[in-house]
Amino acid sequence: MLPFVFHLRDDEPVSDQIVRAAHHALASGELKEGELFPSTRALAQQLRISPTTANKVVAQLRELGFLTSRPGIGMVIQKPSLPNMAQRLELLEPAARRFMEEARSLHLSVDDFEALLRSMDIPRSD
Repeated sequence: MLPFVFHLRDDEPVSDQIVRAAHHALASGELKEGELFPSTRALAQQLRISPTTANKVVAQLRELGFLTSRPGIGMVIQKPSLPNMAQRLELLEPAARRFMEEARSLHLSVDDFEALLRSMDIPRSD
């Protein structure tokens, strides 16, 4: 069973969606350090994706530091150090593009969208 919940969309690569969902699940506590992550075969079967895509997901999660291999156990979730700025922005980019497309469809500019974000009561993390 996949240790986190998300829904696939048609507007971006499946592997990117799964990697981002895993990142969010770890950040939110839905995934916990030390838990087992499904094998590539199980991941492919559960999500009905190709084994190649499942391998790509696992490789990306390992590269980002979210997974580590434990001999005799399998892939285990680990909490990586904070990704660098470029990696964090890369994870956010698909959502930002979707928001901007929606803003454009409502005839809003980047400045309008920025003003909306600034007006929202969102705690700053800096």
